Amino acid sequence: MRADRQGPSPRPNPIPKPAPPRPASVPAPVEVRHVPATAAEALDRADETVDQLLESGRDPGAVLVLTVGAPHPWQQHELSFGEERYWAQLTEGGDVFYADAELTREARRPVVVLVVNGGPADRAAAAYTRALQRAESLLVVCGGSVPPAAGTRRSAAGAPASRRQPA
Repeated sequence: MRADRQGPSPRPNPIPKPAPPRPASVPAPVEVRHVPATAAEALDRADETVDQLLESGRDPGAVLVLTVGAPHPWQQHELSFGEERYWAQLTEGGDVFYADAELTREARRPVVVLVVNGGPADRAAAAYTRALQRAESLLVVCGGSVPPAAGTRRSAAGAPASRRQPA
C-alpha cells in the first residue's frame, strides 16, 4: 500500500449489467388493443384503424387484416384478379394484406388487425389466438371482445392494453 493512502480506494458506482438476451424461441410481447364495435360496425372500425396506422407512418406491408365473418371487400376485390395474384401479394409483402382469419399460409406481420364481423364465438376466440401468434408487435381487435388472459401476451408495460384505441 502506498504511504500517502489512508485506506482502500473508493469503488466506482457499479455498472448495471445488461439484461440477458431473450431466447429466440420466446417472442417479444405483443400489445393488444380493442376497438369496440358491433359485428356490423367492425369492418368500418377496421378500415379506420388501418387508415390511422398508415397515417401514423406504418408501412402498408406491415399490416395484415383478418376477418372472422364475411371477407373484407378489399379481399374480394383482390381475389377478382385471380388466386395466384392474390397470394403473390402476401408473399411480396408490399401492401396491406386482407384474408380470412383461418388463413392457413404462413403470414406474420408487425401489425395484425382482427375484424370480428360475425361468426360464432368459438371461431372468434380461435381467430384471436391465431392473430396473436401472427402479430409481431401489435394486435388490434375490432369488434367482439378480447378473451381474458387466454394465453395472451402482455403489452410492453406488462399490463393488458385491450382498452386503448389504435394509434
